[in-house]
Amino acid sequence: MRRAYNSVLKLPQLSTCPQCAAPYIPHRVCPACGYYRGRQVLTVVAEG
Repeated sequence: MRRAYNSVLKLPQLSTCPQCAAPYIPHRVCPACGYYRGRQVLTVVAEG
């Protein structure tokens, strides 16, 4: 009975960022560009 609920769990749904078109979790800052709701919240530095 304890393990019966594990089959119901799902992965979080992903949305597409309107700024950079990268996939991200809704209601979170986009990790690729740092934008949230049309304004820049984080400064993302390119590695390399």
